[in-house]
Amino acid sequence: MQKLTNKEEEVMHILWKLEKAFVKDVLAEIKEDKPHYNTLSTIIRHLEDKGYVSYNAYGKTHQYYPIVSKEAYRKKFMNTAIEHYFNNSYKNVVSFFAKEEKISVEDLREIINLIESKK
Repeated sequence: MQKLTNKEEEVMHILWKLEKAFVKDVLAEIKEDKPHYNTLSTIIRHLEDKGYVSYNAYGKTHQYYPIVSKEAYRKKFMNTAIEHYFNNSYKNVVSFFAKEEKISVEDLREIINLIESKK
């Protein structure tokens, strides 16, 4: 699974949300920095080349749909981020969010309860 550019990732989030879409449908979902229709079409074709999307052809138009799930993408790239930025340590990940005050004590207790219930 190849890494996506920011714009490709944005388009994938739209396709995951819509499930099936024509280029014009994706374009309508982009709120800021709308690319030109042809630029967006090229981005989607790159996603196809990378194996993220496929399409159904209706004459000259294509309806695109994701073939990589959001969950599979998240798992792959979270694991990569943890490996590269946190020395493959989930403890370091949680510590990072605690130091940044992005996780509460209540959240940590819920995580501990989840871990303990799996035993």
